[in-house]
Amino acid sequence: MKHPLRRFLWNFCLLLPLSFAPPGVTQTVPKSEQFKLDNGLTLIVKPDRRAPTAVHMLWVRVGSMDEVDGTSGVAHVLEHMLFKGTRDLKPGEFSRRVAALGGRENAFTTRDVTGYFQQIPANKLEEVMKLEADRFGNNQWPDEEFKRELEVVKEERRLRTEDSPRSLMWEVLNATVFQASPYRRPVVGWMSDLEAMTPQDARDFYKQWYVPANAVVVVAGDVEPAQVLRLAQKYYGRIPARAVPARKPRIEPQQAGARRVEFKSPADQAYVALAFKVPQLTTFEPGPDNDDALALTVLAAVLDGYSGARLDRALTQGADRVADSAGAGNGLWGRGPQLFTLDGVPAPGKTPEQLEAALRAEVVKVAQGGVSEAELNRVKTQWIASEVFKLDSVNNQARELAGYWIQGLPLDGADRLIQRLRGVTAEQVKAVAAKYFGDDQLTVGVLRPQPVDPNRKPRTPPPGLRH
Repeated sequence: MKHPLRRFLWNFCLLLPLSFAPPGVTQTVPKSEQFKLDNGLTLIVKPDRRAPTAVHMLWVRVGSMDEVDGTSGVAHVLEHMLFKGTRDLKPGEFSRRVAALGGRENAFTTRDVTGYFQQIPANKLEEVMKLEADRFGNNQWPDEEFKRELEVVKEERRLRTEDSPRSLMWEVLNATVFQASPYRRPVVGWMSDLEAMTPQDARDFYKQWYVPANAVVVVAGDVEPAQVLRLAQKYYGRIPARAVPARKPRIEPQQAGARRVEFKSPADQAYVALAFKVPQLTTFEPGPDNDDALALTVLAAVLDGYSGARLDRALTQGADRVADSAGAGNGLWGRGPQLFTLDGVPAPGKTPEQLEAALRAEVVKVAQGGVSEAELNRVKTQWIASEVFKLDSVNNQARELAGYWIQGLPLDGADRLIQRLRGVTAEQVKAVAAKYFGDDQLTVGVLRPQPVDPNRKPRTPPPGLRH
């Protein structure tokens, strides 16, 4: 099984739009427009009139990386509390009203961002904007509601992390990879911090970060930009402006030697993950780090970007295969430092050490022998074909625009990115394979399986678990 973060990063890359289409495909990409309200809130609108539906998203540039030690998980807990009321809405009323409008909604928290979204009939956009602006500007709830929801979050941690050996191993691995960076903390929070969390912790975090200048509203679908702007001014524009708190850099120190994590847990199979520190894309302008980040993304695709890619062919096939599964991924961008990961499950009779060596050997092959033009062309064709599917979803279009805003990138970032990726050469891929995969950039995590209790029953998801 591939690590979900790595899989998400690669899938997100595949959902980027192009400024061109394959032969025979007519493609109309509506122009996006960006506005800034007087209180500092950003509005992005992308018309798409193929269906009478609209997606409304509010993304706040705050996530677990903005927490401090002792309150890990508060960004995620606060996300839950946004559904628990305002001066005018009772707990749970937000979701009931969206459902009554014929819509669906949810929210999420990551290291970098907290996002809220609804998909509704286009003619119900005003009602949804009114609801979202209300809870963004006026979130409030009684202490007892917080205490109940905190129990839901703790159970979510048990279900998704503590009952998952690989998730637990990745949690420990991240805490070992990163020392100064707040990426070392889990998004869901350490259980001890959740146990000690107070209602005021969440209220303080809300007051600190949920300010208009730290948020973007994205609307995509069957809408008129001028009308959406009027609605945003009417509902979001009334929220008072406040300064965004200053953020300290918390730069990760240079690593000076390999690190290893041995993690024992009841599990059916062993698992190994290799995390290499790599540069990230910060702009689309040429530059050593930006160029290398793009080449590393192409390297990940060469290794694991399609069925039958290098890792699949070399490690999971044949009578003497070393792995049941193997994967690669590159963290192209983010508000914190990024990693290139290799991971896999050893085949029966093979050890994690054998798989680790085999994964690294595949990178060495690229560093020594390079990649073929056929491999590069296949990867780039995948990106072209993915646009056809990406345009089918206004949700994906809205997420993409919000994501670029969070990273401080321009609205046409998708076109710029795909053109930069198309320009990556085989020589660049070979060069980064030789540059970034030494021991000094490496942290290894190994899951050592322990006997599984045959009488243990699966945990039941708690009521109110949203995502």
